[in-house]
Amino acid sequence: MFYSVKGKLIHSEMGFVVVECGGVGFKCLTTLSTQRNLPPLGETVTLYTHLNVREDALDLFGFYSMSELNCFKMLTGVSGVGPKVGLAILSELTPERVAMAVASGDSKALTRASGVGPKLAQRIALELKDKVKKMGGSAEVGLSMENIEAAGVVSASSNAAEAVNALAVLGYTPSDAAAVVGKLDSSLPVEELIRLSLRALAPKWD
Repeated sequence: MFYSVKGKLIHSEMGFVVVECGGVGFKCLTTLSTQRNLPPLGETVTLYTHLNVREDALDLFGFYSMSELNCFKMLTGVSGVGPKVGLAILSELTPERVAMAVASGDSKALTRASGVGPKLAQRIALELKDKVKKMGGSAEVGLSMENIEAAGVVSASSNAAEAVNALAVLGYTPSDAAAVVGKLDSSLPVEELIRLSLRALAPKWD
């Protein structure tokens, strides 16, 4: 329902901020990561949003980047992962780190978040890997090296392959991810490839 909100940042405290748009203050539940990126109170900010509808409440979640919003949606789509846990994970880990953890099967990294035990972390990693497979990836973690080379856009680099898989975890199609990663230096670290790709994939604002 709400794609984003843009307005004056009028309030901020642990776990949420308020953005005033046209005289209306929108309370946006958010992560510590987003709050660290926000401008001072009184300045203009844009947050990408997700409206969670419950029987007894309407909760609006706001994020500084589209990649964080996408990661939040992917996480909360996992059984047993509610909005509170999704925010906790993204308060501890960047979307890039979450994607890398899932793509590499490193579920232990997810346990850094409050409320995420080993069993839930393993479930998150497995379910998100399954989602990537359904998007047309390999039997392992998304696109195989053969798939990437066949696309003609990424060289035979394990870093590039991991970056494409990680972007798929964040909800981007394998073809879009491969096209962007293919324009970058495949010798760069995986996390840097993901970060640069996310910047290129982010929508542009006037």
